[in-house]
Amino acid sequence: MEKRNKIIYWIATGLLSGLMLMSASLYFTKYEVVSGMFTFLGFPTFVIYPLAIAKILGLVAIWSNKSKLLKEWAYAGFFFDFVLALGAHLVAADGQFGMAATALVLLIVSRIYNSKVFGK
Repeated sequence: MEKRNKIIYWIATGLLSGLMLMSASLYFTKYEVVSGMFTFLGFPTFVIYPLAIAKILGLVAIWSNKSKLLKEWAYAGFFFDFVLALGAHLVAADGQFGMAATALVLLIVSRIYNSKVFGK
């Protein structure tokens, strides 16, 4: 059972990390496209670069396992980011909610199995 929990944790966390790294890299390399989407969704564009940096730092906090408190804050930050993104896409009815929903599911699975693998 413990091995299964570790496998689920690492797969969910790895896929979540891939999504966040892809997202952060898009924020840096395709700023104009991302800026247009943020404007369309009603979000300010000045948060694009700080959000990209926060996503990378959140991953560092989750992977480092140095501080449980910092790791919990990273999970919380990602949760709010994904819920806001999901809500914004649903309200805008642009059909682009799939990645936010996927990220939210991966985050929840990663967090649940983090507790099972590393303890609370």
